[in-house]
Amino acid sequence: MTGALILIASVIGIVLYGWILFFAKWSTLLLQLTGFIGVAVVLGMLAWIGYTLTTTPPPKLVEQTEGEFEGELMEFEDETKEQSGEEEGQID
Repeated sequence: MTGALILIASVIGIVLYGWILFFAKWSTLLLQLTGFIGVAVVLGMLAWIGYTLTTTPPPKLVEQTEGEFEGELMEFEDETKEQSGEEEGQID
C-alpha cells in the first residue's frame, strides 16, 4: 500500500512539475528554486562531511592498539590461571 502511494505521489509530482515548467508563468521561479535546492543539498552534504571529519578523533596507531591487547591478554591469562588453581584446590 505504501509503495502504491509513493508511486502515485511521484507521478503527480512529475506531471505538476512539468506543467508549471512549460505552461505556467512561474517557470523561471521553478527553475531557480530547483537549482538552488539542488546546489544547497550538495553543499550541505559536503559541509556535513567536513564537520564530521573535523570533529572525529583520529584512530589509534596499530602499535598502541597491540599494546592494549597484549596487556588485556596478560590480565586474562593471569585470571584464568588463578581460577584454574582455585578449581584444582577444590577438587583435592
